[in-house]
Amino acid sequence: MLTFHREVMRLMAEVAAREIVPRFGKLAAGDVRDKGNPWDLVTIADERAEAFLSAELLDLVPGSAVVGEEAFAADASVITALGGAAPVWLIDPVDGTNNFVHGQPCFAVVIAYCEHGATRAGWILDPLSEVIIWAESGAGAFRTTRGAQEPVSLSAHRSITEMTGAVPFRVKERLTRRSRAGDAGLPRQFRRLGSAGHEYMELAAERLDFALYRRLKPWDHAAGVLIHGEAGGFGRLRGGAAPYRPLPQISEASLLLAPSAVAWAELDGILD
Repeated sequence: MLTFHREVMRLMAEVAAREIVPRFGKLAAGDVRDKGNPWDLVTIADERAEAFLSAELLDLVPGSAVVGEEAFAADASVITALGGAAPVWLIDPVDGTNNFVHGQPCFAVVIAYCEHGATRAGWILDPLSEVIIWAESGAGAFRTTRGAQEPVSLSAHRSITEMTGAVPFRVKERLTRRSRAGDAGLPRQFRRLGSAGHEYMELAAERLDFALYRRLKPWDHAAGVLIHGEAGGFGRLRGGAAPYRPLPQISEASLLLAPSAVAWAELDGILD
């Protein structure tokens, strides 16, 4: 069992209170820039939160390494640490930066702890509600709200036609056309929140039943996949159904998460 869960959660709460929440809705023009594309934004909150967490987490586990979203943007070679022998912290300091910039209250702080190419623990914090979901491999998933902890376990057994899922825009368009053409066997609703962290929180709360992701960045998915699986969900890469692992690269694979293996197989066929 890992011993630093409470310390990680304390650090996440501290950085949210210090660097993120006070800037929400109050960013100045100089606090935001793009990373080469107008839709790929970074803010002073992202940079300061990642710097704080990187330093503190390296101290928490001496000899570990950090792969953060903003560090990767500055030097893509940092991601190779995931292929090394040292433990690795994955950090997305403000997951859903575009939402954060535009005043949408849907963003998260995401941290994962990896060893030997596998995710050992993951944490996702909603800075505004102060809700955090987290899990350790083999030990279950939990939700903590201002110190009160409860287990997270997926229990819904809905039919596919009753499900709501998060899918890419083009997939949503294609499925919508199929529905209008009379295909009655499709999920009832599709939505995307602009924050993978929040979508994993919605999956854990069973407000989303499934999610489909492409172009997999490890800081976006390592924590969420572990939490979803420890809560009883089933997630696999499409085109072979291999388990997800955080790779030392951005993967072009397609990841599907579902309530069960049976639902996964049915959704996989529908999404084709």
